[in-house]
Amino acid sequence: MILHGHDLLLRPWDPEDPGDVDAWLRGHVDEDFRRWNTPLRTITDLAGARAALEARAADMSAGTGMTFCVTDARDGAVLGQIGVHAIDRVISVARVGYWVLPEARGRRVATRALLLASHWAFTDLALHRLELGHALGHEASCRTAQHCGYLPEGTLRGAMWESNRRDAYRDVHLHARLSTDGEPEVGRSFG
Repeated sequence: MILHGHDLLLRPWDPEDPGDVDAWLRGHVDEDFRRWNTPLRTITDLAGARAALEARAADMSAGTGMTFCVTDARDGAVLGQIGVHAIDRVISVARVGYWVLPEARGRRVATRALLLASHWAFTDLALHRLELGHALGHEASCRTAQHCGYLPEGTLRGAMWESNRRDAYRDVHLHARLSTDGEPEVGRSFG
């Protein structure tokens, strides 16, 4: 599965590709990533990054998730990650999440990738609802969600771990977009 649009190419991560494994590791050890996210499994080395990518590939094979490597359509440079996870075809809902490598920030990579992945989830997967949650206070992620038509729905109390902890919780700002909401204005401006 490869998606093209908004000057991006979204493709599956390859756990056998040293460049992909390195980019996944760099994304997960990045200080800003760690400030806003506490993954279920901490990734600190190449072996852990490879194992995480293998798990993502298994989710893809099972049809429960799709994790895309976000690349520049012109030169193939890895820019970040966007995933459609916890796909529930019975109630037609999934969760989306993303991160961008430090060198790619400030270029609306997350916005463009979220628009592309959302369109795919609504058309190819025929999902009705996509949910996006981010740590309360993560204003950049909040803006990305809103630019992509994900309306704020409220605050989930104590719904994610505090940064770098597993014994304390923080609140999550929940956004959602429905297939019936239509394409947001920002999506039209990217062509």
